[in-house]
Amino acid sequence: MAARRRGGIDKSQYNERMPRFFAHAVLVCATLAGVSGASPQRIVTCTCDHSRPETLEARQCGLCREAEKQPADVAVFFLKDSNPTKPHRWLVLPRKHYAEIGLMPADERAAFWRAAIAKAQELYPDKWGIAVNGPRLVTQCHPHAHISIFITAVETNDGVTVSRVEDIPATTDAGLWFHPVPGGYHVHTGEQITETVLLR
Repeated sequence: MAARRRGGIDKSQYNERMPRFFAHAVLVCATLAGVSGASPQRIVTCTCDHSRPETLEARQCGLCREAEKQPADVAVFFLKDSNPTKPHRWLVLPRKHYAEIGLMPADERAAFWRAAIAKAQELYPDKWGIAVNGPRLVTQCHPHAHISIFITAVETNDGVTVSRVEDIPATTDAGLWFHPVPGGYHVHTGEQITETVLLR
């Protein structure tokens, strides 16, 4: 695969790949430290009680706080990433509280993906990617996906092409990432760190 060949990498490709390399290094260190095991384990413990606002003050509950600010009739909302080193990054979140996007009811999950894709297409026409990190690397209680420009240099032949959002897998043990291709979306699963396929 030309995109991952050794040598001949220009500086822009190097800069795009290095964050992904370091993120994988973090995952390896976490695995060696016992974070991963026979089944995926979240690195945060959510103790939020959404009826008690004071329980949402913990850092890992920040997105729960944002969800609670939304009108009750809003199903999906968007936030610009607050990290100044990620100027292109947006988050898409369900208003309801779920442990994982993959645990949302199928109809709600499909509506979530449709909203995410519409926003991605509005922001970055035909250049977007959407990524959800796996449970071992999620640092927020509230489920969310990342939207930004897809880094084409990281594309692989793995994954499947689906034509409908209903066919995007409902993963709970790993992350997923996808981007547009003719006739649908190229979906990749099986990784924990996925947001690094997107421009920061």
